[in-house]
Amino acid sequence: MTAAGLAVRGPYLRQGALPGALAGIAGGLAFGAAMRSLGQLGTVALLVRSGSAGVGFTLHMVIAALVGAGFGLLVVHQRTRSSELLFWGLAYGVFWWFLGALTLLPLLSGTPMTWSLQTAQAAVPSLLGHLYYGAVTAVVFALLHRDGRFAADDHVRPRTLLRGLLAAAIVAGLLVAAFGIGAGARLGWLPAVAICMGIGYPLVFTGRAEGTGPALVRGTAYGFLWWVVADLTLRALVGDGTLHWTQPDVAAATSRLPPYLLAGAGIAAVFGWLGSLARGLFVDDVRLRHHEAGTRGLRAVGYGALSGLAGGIVFGFVWGTVDVLPTVARLVGARGAVAGWIIHLVIAQLIGVSYALLFRRRSYDLASGVGWGLSYGFFWWVLGALTLLPVLLGQPPRWSASGIATAFPGLVGHLAYGAGLGAVYAWLEHRENPWWVARSQTEAARATIRREQILGSAPALWILTVLIALTIPVLVAV
Repeated sequence: MTAAGLAVRGPYLRQGALPGALAGIAGGLAFGAAMRSLGQLGTVALLVRSGSAGVGFTLHMVIAALVGAGFGLLVVHQRTRSSELLFWGLAYGVFWWFLGALTLLPLLSGTPMTWSLQTAQAAVPSLLGHLYYGAVTAVVFALLHRDGRFAADDHVRPRTLLRGLLAAAIVAGLLVAAFGIGAGARLGWLPAVAICMGIGYPLVFTGRAEGTGPALVRGTAYGFLWWVVADLTLRALVGDGTLHWTQPDVAAATSRLPPYLLAGAGIAAVFGWLGSLARGLFVDDVRLRHHEAGTRGLRAVGYGALSGLAGGIVFGFVWGTVDVLPTVARLVGARGAVAGWIIHLVIAQLIGVSYALLFRRRSYDLASGVGWGLSYGFFWWVLGALTLLPVLLGQPPRWSASGIATAFPGLVGHLAYGAGLGAVYAWLEHRENPWWVARSQTEAARATIRREQILGSAPALWILTVLIALTIPVLVAV
């Protein structure tokens, strides 16, 4: 091997593979402890035709180190903030559940690989273990990097923590008023947990400014993490000291998943709004203010409506196959599929306009447009199909396992809608003002932000959202 090749590979080993392997060992210890308490370490030992838990743990740790090294190589060039590596870790953990537990493990152990719903349900404890593995690996990998490779997190000030607490109080109050008292939903300890979520948000993500759209996506993933940690783990450990990670236990807990997702998204959005309000009131530096011509703003709204119409047409065919359009028509007291189509397309355009306002100038290429669109579609499945639609029809939110399972066709439709919405909007916006043509300082800044987005946590958020959507049938099926 040439000296140049060694010089190139050296940083990969020192800054990527080696710390990744060490971080993987830490994640493997957390994962192994959970699997030991559930009596499932012997499953890994099947790779060497053994049923011993000791052999399984040893082999598990070797695999954890190798997979951790892969994580290090994957994120070594990321320039995201160290705390935001958490999303890469979560996405990496779920990916390895699909690739490892459901695919490679049965292949290498001689067990028939079925990829059936029953097989995936039996592996639900492993899914949660992989989530913890990914999270711990990402956190430890970030701690091992003190050389400035990852952006340093901003100093968290007391007023930033206060802002998180205020955001949590506002969101918890809205959830209780709108869905707890107003719609009869059972929120349990979520309002109290939301306070912890609000305090934790600036500790994890700092108080830096970000757009409302990306904040909603980030907050939804943040709410999912809190559901796993607080509801599926701490709740059980405090109750009887054991983990209840079997699929029936998780299915029973999915009734609390939608409010956790909404709480996380709401806290992230309100946290950002409060920061924008503070900057608008107390910051006088005109360089921090962004102005655009009013015609461009109106054009963006028109693009959003047109993109929403395109996505709504695709979504409408999904609704039509499951005969939901008459239910949509009941929102305005009408009947029939034709009225349902009209109401559905109007709603699709309104959501498209909201997408244009929240994600404007975030779609720097087709991949980012589809990524944000998919994530926004998933958010609206939780807020719309599971929550607002039944509430507006005089019913409680559809948050039970059976209700979520029944609404799964709507999830497919919302994802298709989001993908179409994001792709069409990106195409329309780029036709007007391509990001690669730096005709002004603003355009040059946009090109820089595009690179920061790609090297940040945004791709991990898109991947994690899709992977969560794919696991919904596994979690709720009974």
